[in-house]
Amino acid sequence: MTSKPLNGIRVLDLTSVVVGPACSSRLAQYGAEIIKVESPEGDLMRGLGGISPTGQHSGTYLHLNRGKRNICLNLKAEGSREVMDALVKNADVVIANMRPQALKKLNIDSETILQRYPDKIYCLITGYGSDGPYAGEPTYDSVIQAATGMTGLSLARDGVPRYVPMLICDHVVGEIAAGAIMSALYGRRQTGEGVSLEIPMFETMSAFVLQEHLAQQSFDPPVGPGGDQRLLSPYNKPVQTADGWISFTVNTDSQVRAFLAAVGKAGLIVDKRFATVAGRAAYVHEWFEIRGAPLLQKTTSEWLADFKAADIAAKPCHTLETLPTDPHLQAVGLINHELHPSEGKTAWIRSTVKYNGSYLSAGAPSQPKGWETNALLAELGFDADQINELVTSGAAHVAHGR
Repeated sequence: MTSKPLNGIRVLDLTSVVVGPACSSRLAQYGAEIIKVESPEGDLMRGLGGISPTGQHSGTYLHLNRGKRNICLNLKAEGSREVMDALVKNADVVIANMRPQALKKLNIDSETILQRYPDKIYCLITGYGSDGPYAGEPTYDSVIQAATGMTGLSLARDGVPRYVPMLICDHVVGEIAAGAIMSALYGRRQTGEGVSLEIPMFETMSAFVLQEHLAQQSFDPPVGPGGDQRLLSPYNKPVQTADGWISFTVNTDSQVRAFLAAVGKAGLIVDKRFATVAGRAAYVHEWFEIRGAPLLQKTTSEWLADFKAADIAAKPCHTLETLPTDPHLQAVGLINHELHPSEGKTAWIRSTVKYNGSYLSAGAPSQPKGWETNALLAELGFDADQINELVTSGAAHVAHGR
């Protein structure tokens, strides 16, 4: 694509780990220029996301920081304040996920920046909303999963609380923050005014849980227990086959009839408990016990063929080893390979968004810490002597060998 919707938009990215980088990564795919400011200690995800050849780019870091220009600053050093002000002045959007107290101390909080530059869009991604008693407390994805009741859903279904084994809250909230920023950019086109955005992880993910699981408690008086009883059924899980596991869902009456016929339970088609959506809702526990029974008579591939013939939504349960080899993902080219400037041959994941028939570019490989420090300082108007002074004093850092 020669033109993207956010071409010409510059984003100052003061985020680290996952939630903030996921947000700015999406904006980069839409064409925004992302200036990632990294501390001399480095983004924690460089090492936290697993080992790498150089110890500087975990796989997670590689995938979340493509298409971003990296400048390394020690924000506690006096000389960096002038650089930060120039970065803010030249940006359209500022994104931060540091705690509000730290941002205020560094004079890069929303109030300070919008007072000086009222046309800026400032997005603060927080653990907890600033108007509640948890404001300013530290948090991570796993803590949010527990606090929002996500682990409690596993407790209700399986008798044991469990985390979703990926940073699901970070990814979801990062995407929501990206959408909020784009809506603010559209609003600024109409008014010329900037805006302060706050996206709290706790409230955002709590809303997701409650939209599904407040359920019968949504009415006054309640008409039944909280929780979508279909999703909380202990039988709501992948089903074992003769050689593995399969996942399928049948919701409509026609799908249920096709399923019962396919698995040799056609006699239940006329059972009034299971013949209609209303009936299956009333007898949800009995229905899911039938639906979740093992299918040991055939292999996974045989069941997939039967379900496909019956137009039932079904797929095998992939593992981390088999997912990259899925024939559909291989056909659409989701995973590719390239030479990284420091890590050698690495995998990269293309954008999943198609724009006018073309997938959005995933951008250049993620950069080593301080990779474009000199170039960005020069673009901001600092001359060679000033750049040398900033680097010598420790206010700015340059990538080794750069």
